[in-house]
Amino acid sequence: MYNIKSSTSSEMASVSGSARKLRKKPLVLKLTNASQLPQNTNCLACSDDGRYLCLGHAGGLSVWCATTLNHEAQWLQERLEITCLHMTTTGETFYLLASIDDMGVARVFMFNLECIYPFSVINSLEDINKRNVCFNFEISEGGDYGAASMRCNTDIWLDIYYFPVEDWMRELKDPKLSANMKWSPAPRVNKIMPSAATMTDFSNMLTHCLVLDDTNEPPRHCTYHFLLKCGHSHGQNKPKSGCPITVCFWWNGSYNLLYHMLSKTTKFKQEPQPSVLWPNAAEIVCSAVSRCTRFIALGLSNTLVCVWDRLAGAPLSVCTLSTDSAFLRLQFADYCLACTDITQTLTTGEIRLVVVCKSGAVYIMNTRRGKATRSVQLSQRSKDSGDMLTVTASVAFLRGLVGKQLTTSLLVHRNGKMFMQDVVNGATVCALIPPTNHLLATHCTPVYALNVKQHILYMQGVQESTLCSSSIGDERPSQLLVLRFDEHDVTKPYVVSQPQSPRLQAISVTGEEACNDYLHERALSMEERHKSITQTWKRLQETVASDLQ
Repeated sequence: MYNIKSSTSSEMASVSGSARKLRKKPLVLKLTNASQLPQNTNCLACSDDGRYLCLGHAGGLSVWCATTLNHEAQWLQERLEITCLHMTTTGETFYLLASIDDMGVARVFMFNLECIYPFSVINSLEDINKRNVCFNFEISEGGDYGAASMRCNTDIWLDIYYFPVEDWMRELKDPKLSANMKWSPAPRVNKIMPSAATMTDFSNMLTHCLVLDDTNEPPRHCTYHFLLKCGHSHGQNKPKSGCPITVCFWWNGSYNLLYHMLSKTTKFKQEPQPSVLWPNAAEIVCSAVSRCTRFIALGLSNTLVCVWDRLAGAPLSVCTLSTDSAFLRLQFADYCLACTDITQTLTTGEIRLVVVCKSGAVYIMNTRRGKATRSVQLSQRSKDSGDMLTVTASVAFLRGLVGKQLTTSLLVHRNGKMFMQDVVNGATVCALIPPTNHLLATHCTPVYALNVKQHILYMQGVQESTLCSSSIGDERPSQLLVLRFDEHDVTKPYVVSQPQSPRLQAISVTGEEACNDYLHERALSMEERHKSITQTWKRLQETVASDLQ
């Protein structure tokens, strides 16, 4: 189960040689200046059906048509600036928006055709000295649930909300209700405190096996992921297709990944206990979830990467990465192909992970159950601060320009340079440049969005002349830069349709099927596991012998 990194020198040499050949003359694509952006545009978000682009800016938010960039609707309020935005499709013509403003106030909106309706303020400002500040707010795909990381003075916690989306859509269709704007409330179904991460009131056997969090400083951040149904069917009380059933999360400084079941109403009068706790060998520093939410990858402080398989209820692999830098973030590279069928046996498909280190080094890790994990370094440690990566985003709709798999990623550096990279061999296959006399608006934190349905990249840019003539603190106009991959002969042949959303896949497996799959996998991987164990014991014996000399 615990696989040590295994990359032969011949594999590394082959990959490096292929990458060097393709890096000589990378293709160049130029973005176009499409439209003027509102003042202080801080964030962009695309609807998951690809029809709309939402913009957060000074004074509120706006919704544009994603293809024509025509203005569709806006919601404005004085002395307010939207800094964070999230958008998801809830119905054929309904979209749920989640926002955070510059005062840390979280809001929920519903966009329907030509109007944006404010539905709920998550944390209203009552006492300025005791106000709850939201610093992270996301909604699940489809809008059934929302999670908000809150802070009040030195206290921090995670709030889980249930959004009655179907009631809201029905109320919007009723002229009397929509005129009064008295919407159904969004109940808070859970308030999770960091103390839940140290709960050990499980069975005595588990209590001795768990890793207890022992940190001198209180947690300051919570990372969470909504998870779809991925497990055994029990006949009755099945959730609707695509609705998340649980949320997993971890607090900074914690060794443990925790789970809480989602509900529509508050069930606990006291602090809820985690329904599942998965301990790890070291402190968790970053995490990622596959598109189907079956696989969860955790980057640990001791350069271990653990990939958990929710269907098996155990790690798919645990491997170490030979690096002298801490992990910054993880990303599933080609999860669209790896997870299209959750009922497949556990032996099919290989999971690819992109690992970004704080030093700027980037690795690709290939892993599958019962096989040795292979890792290849795609880029070296950054020698200059301008070469540090600020964006690594999987371009799921663009087939690898070198291979046949969905392995292309968008890379943006702090110096404003943009590339498309094949993450299998590290080849820089395409360079992206802004229009003439334009730069990215903010190199360290680029404002961008990927439209996976319409195959469009949106970036915020500014004119060089405006940047040079403006004084510090002046408001500078910015432009929306666009790259339409369908319109370029170079990339058009590689554009593929996005696989069906896992929300629409009604998938369920029985306990017997899951058990049979696991036993079948164990039988097939027996020879490989025996070989791995033999090699491990040999290395241990060699280490002991060298220490005794």
